[in-house]
Amino acid sequence: MTDVLISSDLIRGHIDTIVLGLLSTQDRYGYEIGKQVTLLSDEEYVIKEPTLYSAFRRMEAAGLISSYWGGESQGGRRKYYHISDEGLKTYERNLEDWKRARRLIDRLVSGEDEKE
Repeated sequence: MTDVLISSDLIRGHIDTIVLGLLSTQDRYGYEIGKQVTLLSDEEYVIKEPTLYSAFRRMEAAGLISSYWGGESQGGRRKYYHISDEGLKTYERNLEDWKRARRLIDRLVSGEDEKE
């Protein structure tokens, strides 16, 4: 881990895609998703709870995910999130858009034409 966290501005537009990606492998509860984001980023990015739960509400309203209550575990019930078929399609589309954008940004910031 570096001493400085990555700017949340660089990640902000990709929160839904990140969450959908994590949900594409299995149903998860909110705290688990937050911890997984921190782990996968080698602690360079920590998603704040309000950001995460705002994304859940937005994606649930759009039909990309659904939620359900799991059984009691360690004293409390956990709310799990499940990706819908539409959510999976959105994730795949966003992932392809991200790959294209990454290639373009790499060329633009390096000033090099990747075709050369």
